[in-house]
Amino acid sequence: MAKGTTEMEVGSDGVAVIYVANPPVNALSIDVWYSLKRHYEEALQREDVKAIVLTGSGRSFSAGLDVSVFADIHKPEQLKDHCILIEAMTDIFEDAGKPSVAAIDGPALGGGLEISMVCQARISTSNAQLGLTELQFGVIPGFGGTQRLPRLVGLTKALEMMMLSKPIKAEEAHELGLVDAVVSPNDLLNDARRWALDICESKRPWVRALYKTDKLESPEVAREILNSARVQSRKQAANLQHPLVCIDAVEEGIVSGPRAGLRKEAMAFQELFFSGTCKSLIHVFFSQRATSKVPGVTDLGLMPRKVSKVAIVGGGPMGSGIATTLILSHYPVILKEINEKFLNAGIGRIKENLQSRVRKGKMTKDNYDKTLSLLTGVLDYEKFKSVDLAIEAIVENVKLKQQIFAELEQHCPSHCILATNTSTIDLDLIGEKTNSQDRIVGTHFFAPAHIMPLLEIVRTPRASLQAVVTMLDVGKKIKKTPIVVGNCTGFAVNRMFFPYTQAALLLVDHGMDVDKIDQACIEFGMPIGPFRMTDLVGFDVALATGMQYLENFPERVYKSMLIPLMTEDKRTGEASQKGFYKYEGKRKASPDPEITSYVEESRRISGATPDPELLKIDNSAIAEMVFFPVINEACRVLGEGIAFKASDLDIASIFGMGFPPYRGGIMHWADSIGARRICTMLSEWEMEYGQFFKPCSHLLERAAEGLPLSASATKTMNNQAKGKL
Repeated sequence: MAKGTTEMEVGSDGVAVIYVANPPVNALSIDVWYSLKRHYEEALQREDVKAIVLTGSGRSFSAGLDVSVFADIHKPEQLKDHCILIEAMTDIFEDAGKPSVAAIDGPALGGGLEISMVCQARISTSNAQLGLTELQFGVIPGFGGTQRLPRLVGLTKALEMMMLSKPIKAEEAHELGLVDAVVSPNDLLNDARRWALDICESKRPWVRALYKTDKLESPEVAREILNSARVQSRKQAANLQHPLVCIDAVEEGIVSGPRAGLRKEAMAFQELFFSGTCKSLIHVFFSQRATSKVPGVTDLGLMPRKVSKVAIVGGGPMGSGIATTLILSHYPVILKEINEKFLNAGIGRIKENLQSRVRKGKMTKDNYDKTLSLLTGVLDYEKFKSVDLAIEAIVENVKLKQQIFAELEQHCPSHCILATNTSTIDLDLIGEKTNSQDRIVGTHFFAPAHIMPLLEIVRTPRASLQAVVTMLDVGKKIKKTPIVVGNCTGFAVNRMFFPYTQAALLLVDHGMDVDKIDQACIEFGMPIGPFRMTDLVGFDVALATGMQYLENFPERVYKSMLIPLMTEDKRTGEASQKGFYKYEGKRKASPDPEITSYVEESRRISGATPDPELLKIDNSAIAEMVFFPVINEACRVLGEGIAFKASDLDIASIFGMGFPPYRGGIMHWADSIGARRICTMLSEWEMEYGQFFKPCSHLLERAAEGLPLSASATKTMNNQAKGKL
């Protein structure tokens, strides 16, 4: 069955309007390209056609190449054939004897913008968004974008747009010269038709973007700009090659001419298309969109209930962050605290979160006032009688949470969902003193809650499907990526990554330097290493989390005394200006020789001794020793049915813990290594360093059978008898 098409109509004025028709965003599938070629050739041959307008059906020009193409093309020959077709089409568009004008409403992204740039002019509405977003998929613009965009907007802006994959709005595009006019949606087609006819009649210039030179800098200045872009790219993404390849293609066009640049671009695009980075980023793209599809939950026809008002208990950093997220998405919020001092502090945090957006130009003062008006601060439960969702966001104290849930049950209406933001505590324990287990769910936001994109929705066996479906809907409306997980200590993300810091502590006890481990993890692609992260969240959180795991998984916790020893001396992380690092000025971390004495004492207590062989391993091997235990725990999470599918854990690792997206997520990366090698290494480390590294049954099974770790678990989340989800 054809996937998308184009439609053409010819007006009495002699203008052929070709519509890209592949809803919802008019993605450029292979079928669309062939249909576009057919209609364009017809328009060129017809004597009653003077000019052509290219536009999209509905409210979208085109969001670019259909990403499913990446899954459909498996051989270089296939891709080469398609690229030759598209290159020939762009040449025809640009060099034809009849002018074409792109009429842009909504997104013109990636290939959508590239096809518009071969037209002789571009007219847009104020709703237009224009950008070359290919780098976020591990490739570069492949249809002439690296050559035409710099010639239309200048080299510096073109590099910025491509490197950041960040679209610009119509007004800026007009100022830059990327679009020739901004008009109302009602006038778009008529104005585009008129513009095309004006080109025919020589009333407006016939512009071929590929051959423009007025926006290009001199070769010497251009090289400086390009080299600066390379330095910045290596600094921001040291492990990624495709941004540098993109810069090389741009440079080739400037130095050797646009045709040479097009050839280099085409060759690079075809090579990158089959790269591991591209495969990983495409996997992330599809996996992110699949998180809200939960078999046995979202496929039963249940519609989410409307949530009109939300209450939050606790105005600390997490509660205020959650409140900020909700009011930014137009939910009225009631914030409860225990006294005026704490309430004012919570409201102050929310105001600062919003003011930060104003300072960055992301919010106007008028919108600030309107958004803040959605917030109501209270000291009692009187106003809770009208809420549809109540979220508890206090400290990790079981007894206090139990008390609050008993109070919520008493004061909230019977349909109200009762949610907890706990990051580690079993939900059955939290709701133990209520009779409302069917409407208790976990809503685990990640700090800072108004910025981090992940939301873990925790479902117990007694939670109603209606509550879960409703929370998925809320999650999407507040612009989070929601994943549904089962109920256990740490849920999915924190449980998976608890071994991350544990493994790092084990390595320190056996002789490795704190900073070396952190640097190895950063080199791997993490934003910060495990010790810097522990300093950031605070030792109190680390100790509380450690106790939870020690109580629930005592057989696989590595008992390092390093954090308790430092805590005794009031070294508690960044907040105290001393932790694994010392802090001066604006959160600047520097190595602290003082921790040596704590490390030595920790080794003495644990009986660990420095291992000379361990000190010889390189950074990639250090990363494996830190991350293979994370994979092992992720396998347990999957095997126990805490997560339904491995791709959910990939998204959780990326959006929850900063795992590098270009590796595809923790399980995707694991599959690129292979279960057998991971299992072999863990077994060797178990013999050398203890049962912390012992491979779990899920991993052992996959290694023995030669199956991917992402293969469906024998125990799924639908196995209600196991009481996980």
